Amino acid sequence: MNTDQKDEWLYTISSKRKLIDLNFKEIWRYRDLLFLFVKRDIVTIYKQTVLGPLWYLIQPLFTSVIFTLVFNNLGNISTGGVPPFLFNLAGITAWNYFRECLTKTSSTFTANKAIFGKVYFPRVIMPLSITISNLLKFGIQLFIFLAFFCFYYFKGVDIGFNDKLFLFPIYVIMMALLGLGLGMVISSLTTKYRDLTILVGFAVQLLMYLSAVPYPISEAKAKFPESVALFVEYNPMTQIIEGFRYMLLDSGTFSWFGFFYTLVISIVLFLIGLIIFNRTEKSFIDTV
Repeated sequence: MNTDQKDEWLYTISSKRKLIDLNFKEIWRYRDLLFLFVKRDIVTIYKQTVLGPLWYLIQPLFTSVIFTLVFNNLGNISTGGVPPFLFNLAGITAWNYFRECLTKTSSTFTANKAIFGKVYFPRVIMPLSITISNLLKFGIQLFIFLAFFCFYYFKGVDIGFNDKLFLFPIYVIMMALLGLGLGMVISSLTTKYRDLTILVGFAVQLLMYLSAVPYPISEAKAKFPESVALFVEYNPMTQIIEGFRYMLLDSGTFSWFGFFYTLVISIVLFLIGLIIFNRTEKSFIDTV
């Protein structure tokens, strides 16, 4: 027997990785596990609840009603001729997808430390599964929005889709990249700083009010201090929310500068999150 002959391995698991490494080939090899995690995320959330998947509908509807009462009826915020309830429902539908991707991805390492410490698989599959499973929830809430859209349309309200509707899939991708990128950064930091877990929920709630969810950008420019108005205007999620309303309700403003600005920020933030995530997964098990 030739002792110099080297064994040929099918796969090699190593801690040495590229700076930016999203190994699609390996992710595809573990696609069954990815689909299993997606199914788990969808089924287990409301498995032991009374109303089950109806919570997908109740949350955005009740939030839209509260926003309409507080911001539009009490605060007299104008929605530019769009029914306030429909205006709020459009913003909340888009915001909920980003929020779910961010908050659930941000606890990837701490929530899955048991399974991460026992078996190998590409760790990035976990946040990817969260982003994909939330697409179902987003789709259900979008269907509810379209149902109310049809209701108001056939009542004679002057609303309609915009010619920029073809950009809709790109806006969804940008929301996913923003939520995934920020979530991976926060998830990596929470392995050492557990306070961030508490801070995330509070910060996301505040961010919603600075992302033009319950009001149009024009109201922010008119009523906010200049510094706050600038932050709101150049907040990437504000551009997505405003673009979402512009496409589906033909209301608000749209600029190609804002679109490409948000697209670049989304991609850069995702790449930064991926770099930090890949570096953290090598040693996180020693700190969590």
